[in-house]
Amino acid sequence: MQAPRPKAASPFLVEWGMVCLIFAVVLLCYWPALHGAILWDDPAHVPRPEIQSWSGLLRMWTDARSTQQYYPVLFSAFWFEHRLWGDDTLGYHLVNVFLHATSCCLLALILRRLWSEPTVPPPNAPPAGRTVPPGTEWFAALIFAVHPVCVESVAWITEQKNTLSLALYLVAGLAYLNFNTRRTRGSYALASAMFLFALGAKTVTTTLPAALLVVLWWKHGKLSWRRDVRPLLPWLVAALAMGLFTSWVERKVIGAEGGAFEITAPQRLLLAGRVLWFYLGKLIWPVDLMFFYPRWDMAQASLAWLGWLAASIATTAGLWILRHRTRGPLAGWLFFAGSLFPVMGFFKVYFFIFSYVNDHFQYLPCLGVIATSAAGVALLLSSAPTATRIAGRGLCGVVLCLLAWQTNRQSRLYQDNVTLFQAAIAANPDTWMGHHILGFALAKLPDRHAEAIAQFQEALRLNPEYPDAHLGLGVELAALPGRKAEAIAQYEQAVQLRPVYAEAHINLGVELAAMPGRLPEAMQHFRTALSIKPKIAEAHADLADTLLRLSGPEPEVIAEYEESLRLRPDYAEAHFGLAKAFAQLRGRNKEAIAHLEEGLSLAPDSASAHVNLANLLAAQPDRQTDALQHYEAALRLKPNFSEAHANLANLLTSLPGRLPEALTHYEMALQIDPSLSWVHRNLAIHLSQIPGREMEAVGHGEEAIRLKPDYVDAYNMLAIIYAQQGRLDRSKILWTKALQIDGNYETARKNLLRLEQMENR
Repeated sequence: MQAPRPKAASPFLVEWGMVCLIFAVVLLCYWPALHGAILWDDPAHVPRPEIQSWSGLLRMWTDARSTQQYYPVLFSAFWFEHRLWGDDTLGYHLVNVFLHATSCCLLALILRRLWSEPTVPPPNAPPAGRTVPPGTEWFAALIFAVHPVCVESVAWITEQKNTLSLALYLVAGLAYLNFNTRRTRGSYALASAMFLFALGAKTVTTTLPAALLVVLWWKHGKLSWRRDVRPLLPWLVAALAMGLFTSWVERKVIGAEGGAFEITAPQRLLLAGRVLWFYLGKLIWPVDLMFFYPRWDMAQASLAWLGWLAASIATTAGLWILRHRTRGPLAGWLFFAGSLFPVMGFFKVYFFIFSYVNDHFQYLPCLGVIATSAAGVALLLSSAPTATRIAGRGLCGVVLCLLAWQTNRQSRLYQDNVTLFQAAIAANPDTWMGHHILGFALAKLPDRHAEAIAQFQEALRLNPEYPDAHLGLGVELAALPGRKAEAIAQYEQAVQLRPVYAEAHINLGVELAAMPGRLPEAMQHFRTALSIKPKIAEAHADLADTLLRLSGPEPEVIAEYEESLRLRPDYAEAHFGLAKAFAQLRGRNKEAIAHLEEGLSLAPDSASAHVNLANLLAAQPDRQTDALQHYEAALRLKPNFSEAHANLANLLTSLPGRLPEALTHYEMALQIDPSLSWVHRNLAIHLSQIPGREMEAVGHGEEAIRLKPDYVDAYNMLAIIYAQQGRLDRSKILWTKALQIDGNYETARKNLLRLEQMENR
């Protein structure tokens, strides 16, 4: 009796098993990147504070300059994600992994549909029966899932534009294939909506209508105007409009203009050929992948580059001839080259300033090569002997494992900027942008400032005209003692190279404001920055600080501080500045206190704000206890804060029984800063009242005058001390000197008059 055959697995279970395998494999490949930090361009994509509101969501759709690129669907996705988990990077990485795995499954669905449906055979095709074996679609999906060229797109938060746009692209393609079969309005409307969403996520999806025409040509052997072309005309118009608009944004908003982007038409053709084979090479042999590939010098492009262009033309011609036997290879080649067309050098793309090639540019195009290669391998193995077929499948498994290992290894680099860009520089030491980003990352780490300076200097050696590196170097130099002049020179170079560089104007203004006699220049730079970017809260506050020092608390000063707080209500420094302005206006101390308290609730570690608040509270008899607490808080934060010691001493002298503490704080203030003439004066006054310490009082009085020869109050105070000691001749000299300095100093005049009256009795 023959044993019953084992039941075949349910197709449903097989399908879902493959889906689970895809998701598991993708998760394992990208596991090292899941907890990666915010990288280089991520802050420009994760919503900034000014667009985190509902009105900010609307701006993403209505204002092309509100986000780095006009991709409203992408930035809306980021906006909703930020609502869910804020700045926690794990959420963004998981979304990227989910979208990549989803695209792998969608690719399998599309390929199964294309390979399982009848196809018009070419005239010279082999005998019927050589169809793509079932299951090959999952092989192609697995190659895409684990291929290392996808790492940059999946492991980098910024490139959610790739993972999201591809998922929408594939949904739109699948929906259009349904329409192509059913010809219903609903399926066409769904496909069109998904295509528009894909365009709103990234403009590389403009190639979808052309890709669908290639697919339809592959299926039918020719294109029908009514059946194939006419339904896609609205898509082609939308793609052309979005492509032209994105090109304008790249040039006018992002800055893809100037000498770095100007190459001749023949050079663009040569570049296209070189780019095409570069990407194909990385797909076939994905080694030496790097974040910034060397930027080819198009001016030095030799005639040897004609070989790449000739090879592209010859390959296309050969596959065109082969179409009489099989159209698949030509269709895959056209999909690959056509999808790469936007980044082959014919258009100005900002990234070209760093390199003409990058892995994330071929995230979508590589599907054509992967699908064609998977089908070719499967067809070869299907007709091979059993042993060869088994060995071939085993080899395919080994290749998939090697690709997955390489992807996992590559994804480990996406931990933080230091790790990623140290690797980028190791692979390509001439990447000036890599040196710049590494310098920026090192500058944020303690005790790495010398390394940061070295990286910025190397970036400028490689590209002396990069203003961002001048700004970064200036920031680091400004933090070092005695190097302010060098920092200012770097800021000036940055604004010379990029006159509309608002951040460089602000930093230059800050440094100039700290120099004697240069407040007007600083003010002009702040005004220039605000004319470029009117919504920088810090610039409004800096301008207000400068105006306050130049002209006092005028209405414009108050208005600038208030605008700063309108733009950024949690900006503690603006609260502190506004408090300083109000404190200088009669009758507005209450408002000054309120702003200091609000600022300290936002930045409780500001020792100077604690002192300023304490100074105001000390003038109110019912709040002197609060003042003491703020002075003490300032000294806990900054024990060597001479002003806090001195002002605390002033308050303590007015409290019963606290004079010994006050004297201690006066002395501590002078230990920290012996040049404080007013502290010498105050200490002298109180020491003169203590028996046995009169000579110390005299010493401090004399020191106050030595430090500040025109200090008339110190002259008067010291004269009184001498008078108490019976040294009237010395008192007379000091009061006379005070009147010589200030003829209107009535206190000295009256005291001198009394002394003369005493002498005349």
